[in-house]
Amino acid sequence: MEKQNKSTRVKNFCARCCTRAFNDHVYLLNEDAIRMKQMDTDCVEPAPYFELCDQQGRFYVSGYALKAKEDGSCIFLNEEKRCKIYSQRPTICSLYPYMLHREPDENGNVDWRQISGLNQHGCYHTEISDEEASEIADQIKSYETSYLLQLTEFFKKAEEHFSKNKLKHVQGVYDREMRKFNKGGEIAVFVYYNGEFVEHKFKGQE
Repeated sequence: MEKQNKSTRVKNFCARCCTRAFNDHVYLLNEDAIRMKQMDTDCVEPAPYFELCDQQGRFYVSGYALKAKEDGSCIFLNEEKRCKIYSQRPTICSLYPYMLHREPDENGNVDWRQISGLNQHGCYHTEISDEEASEIADQIKSYETSYLLQLTEFFKKAEEHFSKNKLKHVQGVYDREMRKFNKGGEIAVFVYYNGEFVEHKFKGQE
């Protein structure tokens, strides 16, 4: 194993977090999406779990996700299970799997715990230092703040777009089009990107 700079974090190169078996998609903040598209214009796709669908059957989603290969692994994962863009990887990738949760350990002592640490996928009760806990908390707070701001901006833009074009979200149409998509059909998806909606034709997989 190889220790990182000044913390207890380690790399084990298992690359499980870079597959849909462990994470079904890598959501991109807008600044991440811009950076990814500069490296490869074909590396992103509309993020799943579209937020809205108008009465004409067009979906709207708050951002992009990284594409995956046919085997479910990240498009930037090479044959040696190494990230080809490690120094430029998306924000969520640089945070994973370090999430914090306040809970008791096996002896009932309540403290900050690291959830699903490297080599411990899904395991709890892994102690971390106060210094690292503070560092991780700051990073997570920054990410979550950026995500919520992006989501807020998306809904504001969607409200303007729907009002201007006399559109409305229709759950029944959403469900119908999703059934078509899940059977391999093609749908139209408007992705919120850089303050605007970008239209994509997106085909599902049976």
